[in-house]
Amino acid sequence: MSSPLQPMSFEFSNVSLEMEGKAIITDLSVRADEHRIGVVGRNGSGKSTFARLFCGLVKPTGGTVRVDGIDVYADRAAALSTVGILFQNSDHQIIFPTVEEELAFGLLQKGWNKNQASEKVEAVLESFDKTHWAKEAVHRLSQGQKRLVCLMAVLAMEPKAIVLDEPYSGLDIPTQMQLARTLEAIPTMLVHIAHDPSHLADCSRILWIDEGRLAMDGPPLKVLPAFDARMRQLGGNDDISDLAS
Repeated sequence: MSSPLQPMSFEFSNVSLEMEGKAIITDLSVRADEHRIGVVGRNGSGKSTFARLFCGLVKPTGGTVRVDGIDVYADRAAALSTVGILFQNSDHQIIFPTVEEELAFGLLQKGWNKNQASEKVEAVLESFDKTHWAKEAVHRLSQGQKRLVCLMAVLAMEPKAIVLDEPYSGLDIPTQMQLARTLEAIPTMLVHIAHDPSHLADCSRILWIDEGRLAMDGPPLKVLPAFDARMRQLGGNDDISDLAS
């Protein structure tokens, strides 16, 4: 499944987002072309909103988000072939009752005919040695298996970048390890969003988002220890209401 790395870049230019009068992302500017990029932050810091902005799923209040030069919100047709997302909760991503229907959906949305989509679905399932899953009812699968179905559906679209929003959430350790090996072999840019810094140690670059702003940007050995120290400092605070914010 592995193949040469694909050159890619993305750019947030003075991006802000307000929802119901509240600032979620504030004047965020960053450009990156590393193959593996981690995004870390507390719950509620704006990480998942960053993911949705990256994929063009929400419109910025200000600024632009470009992936491979494409304004992903303004040009939705091009965005479908440029960036994909693996949501934290697979049940929020899966729409169709069977695996093959789920994998075919995005391809049909891109304008492929049913025969073309069917051939592509079969090829993707075969690449993961999961052809026997084609007619399987998705609701019968485990959480780890559902996560793999979602990943296969994204990969079928052949995006140039994939956003992973807490991909290991709810998975046991063996399943996390299996998924990590699968992700490692993917040649596209991966933007891995997590609150646990241990999941991002293999990234080339880390973006730390705090209260919707870029708190720190740099290599893992610089950013992750600083983030961990700050989280431990907050954890030592006796005001649990602050931690819940």
